[in-house]
Amino acid sequence: MQENQFQQNNGKPEEEELSGEEVKKNFQGLLGSSKKFLSELLDIRNNTDQDATKESIIADIPFKGHTSWILICSIFIASVGLNANSTAVVIGAMLISPLMGPILGIGMSLAINDIDTLRRSLKNFAVMVILSVFTAFLFFYFFPLRNESSELLARTAPDIRDVLIAFFGGLALVIARAKKGTIASVIFGVAIATALMPPLCTVGFGLAIGNLDYAGGAMFLFGINTVFIALATFLVIKLLRFPMVRYVNSKRRRLIARLASLLAIIMMVPAGVTFYNVFQESRFMKQAQDLINETIGVYQFNKSGRFMDDLTQINYNGDVNPTIELVCMGDELIPENVIETWRTQKNKYSKLTDTELRIVQGGKDDTEQKFNYVNELYESKKAELLGKDEKILMLEEELGRLSKLSIPFADISAEAKTTYENLMTLGFSPTIKTDFNKTDTIPVFEVRWKDKSRKQQIEADTKKLHAWLKLRLKNDKIEIKETES
Repeated sequence: MQENQFQQNNGKPEEEELSGEEVKKNFQGLLGSSKKFLSELLDIRNNTDQDATKESIIADIPFKGHTSWILICSIFIASVGLNANSTAVVIGAMLISPLMGPILGIGMSLAINDIDTLRRSLKNFAVMVILSVFTAFLFFYFFPLRNESSELLARTAPDIRDVLIAFFGGLALVIARAKKGTIASVIFGVAIATALMPPLCTVGFGLAIGNLDYAGGAMFLFGINTVFIALATFLVIKLLRFPMVRYVNSKRRRLIARLASLLAIIMMVPAGVTFYNVFQESRFMKQAQDLINETIGVYQFNKSGRFMDDLTQINYNGDVNPTIELVCMGDELIPENVIETWRTQKNKYSKLTDTELRIVQGGKDDTEQKFNYVNELYESKKAELLGKDEKILMLEEELGRLSKLSIPFADISAEAKTTYENLMTLGFSPTIKTDFNKTDTIPVFEVRWKDKSRKQQIEADTKKLHAWLKLRLKNDKIEIKETES
């Protein structure tokens, strides 16, 4: 009995040890299954058609004949959409635009050391850019309506989001192109998301109105899209292990491989620099907005002071003398100790340490710069204010004129009926008359006398009624018109 109990007790550790090994094996099996599942889920090499992908990219590189006219038409459509501030029209132009071909060709040729394809891609890319900008320039230069719409202005100041859109859009485009049976919907979606067409139209708009800042900002956005789409193409082609182009001459092969690698590095360096600069600017803008929200955004004015959020200016200037200018209007001044507290809070933000915080106040401007600022603001709005004053004066004159035409008709008709027994009907209406020198509105009364009235009596009553109406309504322009039954 004791022996059996001893054997049972000795058996428990053995069972626990076996269960531990089983758990370990199950865990390893789970990891293996998860790894296999993720591998199958994310693997894109097995379903890739390398030859078809390469042929389709190369086929889209040339810009001549039909493709050139499609590009010109899409540029015109995009320009009209941007001018009319119509997002739907701009999207339609992007869907028919053939701008992606040369950019994909640049990325692929660098990845496979194909110098001939690279040369054709760069040549067609240059043709594409020049033709697009020239077409947009002609449209905006000769078109009479050249408003700075929000769709246009949105393409003049790229930020970190544009970099991410271009890169991941490029990834999606190349992956879709590489799949057996190309996914057309992805290609259309990338064409809309990366938006290559609108920046080129905005460059043409900036040149047409002589605003180089607009043109430069839009070209910078187009450059971001181009570089990161090409970079994404380069990386995906390398990942999919497309075969390198072989040359019979070994020296030529090595030379071309080095040139392609050098160009790839040259392409990646500005991409990295661009990403860094745009990222730093985005950080600056965010911290500046956070500072505004935490300082003057929560400041309570006791009297008539007011923070003018629409007039706030945040200037990054590439880390060279960045400024934040806040504008307050009204008689109430923000105490200097409060402003110093804000400047101290500013230094808590890493990107705002060297930023100058300016407070422009309407009540007391002790610097020439502040005076000039408010003066420029007034001058810029003066024409608009004068226009409003003229409208107000015109409306006041019109109101005065209408008040003269407005009469207590019920009282007038009752008094007239009591005074003139032969009066049968009385009507009133303002009538516009002109002598072709000036136009005026005349109060006209239409009267109808009883049929049994004598002619002399009608003439006498009409004359008396006319005189009475002029006196009663204090208006010498009143006319009377007799009507017959």
